Amino acid sequence: MPKILTAEAIEQYRRDGYYSPLAALTAAEVSHSRNALESFEKSQGHSLQGAQRSKSHLLFKWVDDLMRHDKILDAVEDLIGPDILCWNTLFWTKEARSESFVSWHQDLRYWGLDTDGLVSVWLALSPATLESGCMHVLPGSHIGELMPHKDEYADGNLLTRGQEISVEVDASKAVAMPLDPGEISLHNGRLAHASSPNQSADRRIGLSLHYIPTETKQVVGAWDSAALVRGEDRYGHFERAPTPAADFDPAAVAFHSRATDAVREILFHDAAKIRPTI
Repeated sequence: MPKILTAEAIEQYRRDGYYSPLAALTAAEVSHSRNALESFEKSQGHSLQGAQRSKSHLLFKWVDDLMRHDKILDAVEDLIGPDILCWNTLFWTKEARSESFVSWHQDLRYWGLDTDGLVSVWLALSPATLESGCMHVLPGSHIGELMPHKDEYADGNLLTRGQEISVEVDASKAVAMPLDPGEISLHNGRLAHASSPNQSADRRIGLSLHYIPTETKQVVGAWDSAALVRGEDRYGHFERAPTPAADFDPAAVAFHSRATDAVREILFHDAAKIRPTI
Protein backbone atom coordinates (compact mmCIF):
# COMPACT_ATOMS: atom_id res chain seq x y z
CA MET A 1 0.00 0.00 0.00
CA PRO A 2 1.57 3.34 -1.05
CA LYS A 3 2.30 5.79 1.75
CA ILE A 4 1.66 9.08 -0.05
CA LEU A 5 1.58 8.67 -3.83
CA THR A 6 -1.54 7.48 -5.60
CA ALA A 7 -1.45 4.44 -7.87
CA GLU A 8 -1.90 6.82 -10.80
CA ALA A 9 1.07 8.92 -9.70
CA ILE A 10 3.29 5.85 -9.40
CA GLU A 11 2.18 4.63 -12.82
CA GLN A 12 2.95 8.02 -14.36
CA TYR A 13 6.41 8.00 -12.76
CA ARG A 14 7.14 4.53 -14.12
CA ARG A 15 5.86 5.41 -17.61
CA ASP A 16 7.04 9.00 -18.05
CA GLY A 17 9.93 9.17 -15.58
CA TYR A 18 8.55 11.95 -13.41
CA TYR A 19 5.74 13.09 -11.15
CA SER A 20 4.95 16.67 -10.13
CA PRO A 21 3.86 18.54 -8.10
CA LEU A 22 3.54 17.12 -4.59
CA ALA A 23 3.11 19.24 -1.45
CA ALA A 24 5.85 18.44 1.06
CA LEU A 25 6.71 21.39 3.34
CA THR A 26 4.48 23.74 5.26
CA ALA A 27 4.77 27.48 4.76
CA ALA A 28 6.55 27.69 8.13
CA GLU A 29 9.07 25.03 7.09
CA VAL A 30 9.76 26.84 3.82
CA SER A 31 10.23 30.16 5.62
CA HIS A 32 12.58 28.58 8.17
CA SER A 33 14.68 26.91 5.45
CA ARG A 34 14.96 29.95 3.21
CA ASN A 35 15.76 32.21 6.16
CA ALA A 36 18.45 29.82 7.37
CA LEU A 37 20.04 29.71 3.92
CA GLU A 38 19.94 33.44 3.30
CA SER A 39 21.09 34.32 6.81
CA PHE A 40 24.19 32.22 6.26
CA GLU A 41 24.76 33.71 2.81
CA LYS A 42 24.48 37.21 4.29
CA SER A 43 26.97 36.31 7.01
CA GLN A 44 29.59 35.22 4.47
CA GLY A 45 28.84 38.03 2.02
CA HIS A 46 27.85 35.92 -0.98
CA SER A 47 25.60 33.08 -2.08
CA LEU A 48 26.56 29.42 -1.72
CA GLN A 49 29.47 28.65 -4.01
CA GLY A 50 31.52 25.67 -5.12
CA ALA A 51 31.53 22.75 -2.71
CA GLN A 52 29.06 24.50 -0.41
CA ARG A 53 26.30 23.69 -2.92
CA SER A 54 26.98 19.94 -2.80
CA LYS A 55 26.50 17.44 0.05
CA SER A 56 25.06 20.43 1.89
CA HIS A 57 23.41 18.17 4.49
CA LEU A 58 26.88 17.74 5.97
CA LEU A 59 27.24 21.50 6.51
CA PHE A 60 23.74 22.50 7.57
CA LYS A 61 21.67 20.58 10.11
CA TRP A 62 18.47 22.01 8.62
CA VAL A 63 19.34 20.52 5.22
CA ASP A 64 19.94 17.14 6.88
CA ASP A 65 16.49 17.51 8.42
CA LEU A 66 14.94 18.24 5.00
CA MET A 67 16.75 15.21 3.56
CA ARG A 68 15.01 13.06 6.20
CA HIS A 69 11.59 14.75 5.96
CA ASP A 70 8.86 12.12 6.31
CA LYS A 71 6.71 13.35 3.42
CA ILE A 72 9.67 13.35 1.05
CA LEU A 73 10.84 9.91 2.17
CA ASP A 74 7.32 8.49 1.99
CA ALA A 75 7.15 9.47 -1.69
CA VAL A 76 10.59 8.02 -2.40
CA GLU A 77 9.70 4.80 -0.56
CA ASP A 78 6.62 4.43 -2.73
CA LEU A 79 8.97 4.34 -5.73
CA ILE A 80 12.05 2.38 -4.60
CA GLY A 81 11.15 0.62 -1.36
CA PRO A 82 11.91 1.10 2.34
CA ASP A 83 15.74 0.92 2.33
CA ILE A 84 16.96 4.29 1.12
CA LEU A 85 20.29 6.11 0.86
CA CYS A 86 20.67 9.77 -0.04
CA TRP A 87 23.70 10.10 -2.29
CA ASN A 88 23.75 13.87 -2.59
CA THR A 89 21.97 17.11 -1.79
CA LEU A 90 22.61 20.01 -4.14
CA PHE A 91 21.46 23.63 -4.25
CA TRP A 92 20.30 25.14 -7.55
CA THR A 93 19.98 28.89 -7.12
CA LYS A 94 19.38 31.25 -10.00
CA GLU A 95 19.65 34.86 -8.93
CA ALA A 96 16.90 37.27 -9.99
CA ARG A 97 17.18 38.26 -13.65
CA SER A 98 20.32 36.16 -14.12
CA GLU A 99 21.50 34.20 -17.16
CA SER A 100 22.13 30.96 -15.25
CA PHE A 101 20.67 27.92 -16.98
CA VAL A 102 20.89 24.13 -17.13
CA SER A 103 21.34 22.43 -20.49
CA TRP A 104 19.54 19.23 -21.56
CA HIS A 105 21.24 16.29 -19.85
CA GLN A 106 20.77 12.96 -18.05
CA ASP A 107 22.33 12.81 -14.58
CA LEU A 108 23.22 9.12 -14.54
CA ARG A 109 25.42 9.66 -17.58
CA TYR A 110 27.94 11.25 -15.16
CA TRP A 111 27.30 10.06 -11.63
CA GLY A 112 28.91 6.61 -11.75
CA LEU A 113 25.95 4.90 -10.06
CA ASP A 114 24.88 1.48 -11.34
CA THR A 115 21.16 1.94 -10.72
CA ASP A 116 18.08 2.70 -12.77
CA GLY A 117 16.23 3.44 -9.54
CA LEU A 118 17.68 6.82 -8.58
CA VAL A 119 14.94 9.26 -7.58
CA SER A 120 15.78 12.96 -7.76
CA VAL A 121 13.56 15.11 -5.59
CA TRP A 122 13.55 18.82 -6.47
CA LEU A 123 12.33 20.96 -3.56
CA ALA A 124 11.28 24.55 -4.20
CA LEU A 125 12.24 27.08 -1.51
CA SER A 126 11.03 29.96 -3.69
CA PRO A 127 8.63 30.02 -6.66
CA ALA A 128 9.85 27.87 -9.55
CA THR A 129 7.81 29.24 -12.44
CA LEU A 130 8.14 29.45 -16.19
CA GLU A 131 9.42 33.00 -15.71
CA SER A 132 11.98 32.02 -13.05
CA GLY A 133 13.32 29.04 -14.99
CA CYS A 134 11.60 25.95 -13.63
CA MET A 135 12.67 22.50 -14.73
CA HIS A 136 11.50 20.98 -18.01
CA VAL A 137 11.61 17.23 -18.61
CA LEU A 138 11.37 14.98 -21.66
CA PRO A 139 8.77 12.28 -20.81
CA GLY A 140 9.90 8.72 -21.41
CA SER A 141 13.57 9.61 -21.96
CA HIS A 142 14.55 7.51 -18.92
CA ILE A 143 13.82 4.34 -20.94
CA GLY A 144 16.48 2.75 -23.14
CA GLU A 145 20.14 3.65 -23.52
CA LEU A 146 21.53 6.88 -22.13
CA MET A 147 21.95 9.47 -24.85
CA PRO A 148 25.37 10.74 -25.97
CA HIS A 149 26.53 13.98 -24.36
CA LYS A 150 29.21 16.57 -25.08
CA ASP A 151 30.96 18.96 -22.71
CA GLU A 152 30.40 22.61 -23.63
CA TYR A 153 31.60 24.45 -20.48
CA ALA A 154 29.31 27.34 -21.47
CA ASP A 155 29.24 30.47 -19.32
CA GLY A 156 26.17 30.48 -17.11
CA ASN A 157 25.61 26.71 -17.27
CA LEU A 158 25.19 25.46 -13.70
CA LEU A 159 26.36 21.93 -14.64
CA THR A 160 29.92 20.99 -13.76
CA ARG A 161 31.07 20.30 -17.33
CA GLY A 162 28.36 22.25 -19.11
CA GLN A 163 27.33 18.83 -20.34
CA GLU A 164 24.63 18.69 -22.98
CA ILE A 165 22.88 15.95 -24.90
CA SER A 166 24.62 15.88 -28.30
CA VAL A 167 21.67 14.64 -30.35
CA GLU A 168 18.64 16.74 -31.19
CA VAL A 169 16.13 17.08 -28.37
CA ASP A 170 12.55 17.67 -29.46
CA ALA A 171 11.74 20.51 -27.09
CA SER A 172 8.14 20.54 -28.31
CA LYS A 173 7.63 17.35 -26.29
CA ALA A 174 9.09 18.82 -23.10
CA VAL A 175 6.90 19.24 -20.04
CA ALA A 176 7.36 22.10 -17.57
CA MET A 177 7.33 21.34 -13.84
CA PRO A 178 6.51 24.60 -12.05
CA LEU A 179 6.47 24.41 -8.26
CA ASP A 180 5.17 26.59 -5.47
CA PRO A 181 7.43 26.98 -2.43
CA GLY A 182 7.27 23.78 -0.39
CA GLU A 183 6.30 21.58 -3.32
CA ILE A 184 8.51 18.87 -4.79
CA SER A 185 8.87 17.12 -8.10
CA LEU A 186 10.26 13.61 -8.52
CA HIS A 187 12.14 12.34 -11.55
CA ASN A 188 14.21 9.33 -12.50
CA GLY A 189 17.97 9.93 -12.67
CA ARG A 190 17.98 8.82 -16.30
CA LEU A 191 15.36 11.37 -17.39
CA ALA A 192 16.48 14.18 -19.71
CA HIS A 193 15.84 17.58 -18.16
CA ALA A 194 16.85 21.23 -18.46
CA SER A 195 15.93 24.71 -17.26
CA SER A 196 16.09 28.27 -18.59
CA PRO A 197 17.39 31.53 -17.08
CA ASN A 198 15.53 33.31 -14.30
CA GLN A 199 13.73 36.35 -15.69
CA SER A 200 11.78 37.04 -12.49
CA ALA A 201 12.44 39.56 -9.73
CA ASP A 202 12.98 36.87 -7.06
CA ARG A 203 15.70 34.28 -6.63
CA ARG A 204 14.82 30.80 -7.80
CA ILE A 205 16.04 28.57 -4.98
CA GLY A 206 15.84 24.82 -5.34
CA LEU A 207 17.35 21.94 -3.40
CA SER A 208 17.70 18.62 -5.15
CA LEU A 209 17.97 15.43 -3.10
CA HIS A 210 19.17 12.27 -4.81
CA TYR A 211 17.94 8.99 -3.34
CA ILE A 212 19.11 5.51 -4.29
CA PRO A 213 18.29 1.92 -3.31
CA THR A 214 20.83 0.54 -0.85
CA GLU A 215 22.06 -2.10 -3.32
CA THR A 216 23.45 0.61 -5.61
CA LYS A 217 27.21 0.68 -6.27
CA GLN A 218 29.59 3.44 -7.31
CA VAL A 219 31.39 2.10 -10.40
CA VAL A 220 33.54 5.10 -11.39
CA GLY A 221 34.98 6.46 -8.16
CA ALA A 222 37.24 4.48 -5.85
CA TRP A 223 35.39 5.81 -2.78
CA ASP A 224 31.99 7.36 -2.26
CA SER A 225 29.58 8.17 0.54
CA ALA A 226 25.87 8.31 1.22
CA ALA A 227 23.52 8.90 4.14
CA LEU A 228 21.18 6.16 5.32
CA VAL A 229 17.86 7.99 5.63
CA ARG A 230 15.39 5.14 6.01
CA GLY A 231 15.44 1.40 6.56
CA GLU A 232 18.55 -0.77 6.61
CA ASP A 233 21.71 -0.89 4.52
CA ARG A 234 22.62 -4.57 4.14
CA TYR A 235 25.22 -3.93 1.43
CA GLY A 236 27.66 -1.32 2.71
CA HIS A 237 28.75 -0.09 -0.73
CA PHE A 238 29.04 3.51 0.49
CA GLU A 239 30.76 4.98 3.49
CA ARG A 240 28.08 6.12 5.90
CA ALA A 241 27.83 9.90 6.09
CA PRO A 242 27.63 11.33 9.61
CA THR A 243 24.60 13.23 10.84
CA PRO A 244 25.66 16.72 11.94
CA ALA A 245 24.70 17.68 15.48
CA ALA A 246 24.50 21.33 14.42
CA ASP A 247 25.44 23.57 11.51
CA PHE A 248 29.14 23.21 10.73
CA ASP A 249 29.67 20.28 13.06
CA PRO A 250 33.47 19.82 12.83
CA ALA A 251 33.36 16.07 12.13
CA ALA A 252 30.71 16.52 9.45
CA VAL A 253 32.61 19.43 7.87
CA ALA A 254 35.75 17.30 7.61
CA PHE A 255 33.73 14.51 6.03
CA HIS A 256 32.13 17.03 3.65
CA SER A 257 35.54 18.01 2.30
CA ARG A 258 36.44 14.42 1.51
CA ALA A 259 32.98 13.61 0.14
CA THR A 260 32.75 16.59 -2.22
CA ASP A 261 36.28 15.98 -3.51
CA ALA A 262 35.23 12.42 -4.34
CA VAL A 263 32.07 13.57 -6.15
CA ARG A 264 34.06 16.12 -8.13
CA GLU A 265 36.47 13.42 -9.28
CA ILE A 266 33.52 11.27 -10.37
CA LEU A 267 31.83 14.11 -12.26
CA PHE A 268 35.00 15.02 -14.14
CA HIS A 269 35.99 11.43 -14.92
CA ASP A 270 37.37 11.33 -18.48
CA ALA A 271 36.75 15.08 -18.95
CA ALA A 272 39.06 16.99 -21.26
CA LYS A 273 39.47 19.72 -18.67
CA ILE A 274 38.48 20.48 -15.09
CA ARG A 275 36.17 23.42 -14.65
CA PRO A 276 36.73 25.78 -11.71
CA THR A 277 34.11 25.42 -8.98
CA ILE A 278 31.03 27.63 -9.31
